[in-house]
Amino acid sequence: MHWQDGEQIRQTLEAVFNDILALRMRDMPVLNPALAVRALGFNRYNADWAGVLITPWFMNLLLLAGPDSQWPAQAPGTKFEQAFPYGSFEFVVADERQLGRYAQCSLFSPMFQFADQAAAVAAAESALQALLAVPAPRAISRRDLLRGNLVRP
Repeated sequence: MHWQDGEQIRQTLEAVFNDILALRMRDMPVLNPALAVRALGFNRYNADWAGVLITPWFMNLLLLAGPDSQWPAQAPGTKFEQAFPYGSFEFVVADERQLGRYAQCSLFSPMFQFADQAAAVAAAESALQALLAVPAPRAISRRDLLRGNLVRP
């Protein structure tokens, strides 16, 4: 699928996963009834669109392919590493008829630790902010300098 912007992605993901909730996940014991489907933060990141999808059963970091993405040629179930400013994370390729190929990295599953939607949204926003932030350099003490211990833990 050719994505135009984050709003198109949000609307499509929410519609698709609300259908999955109603048709495939209804009455499943892993659902947190306090939560709803919500896609947020989808912006371009390198060749892809990156954001978080919250559902009553999981919270995943998603990559949706841009025109120059390489991973969509991989089969569903295939894993690959994606580098972000914070570090590298493992994604699994998935396929949904209405979305095409996408890649997912689990943040939370199941979702029972969230009391309400606001708490889940706050966690998703924090995860995205942290993922895209460059970690602060570790202060090096004089002792570490003299011992040659300059590598981050």
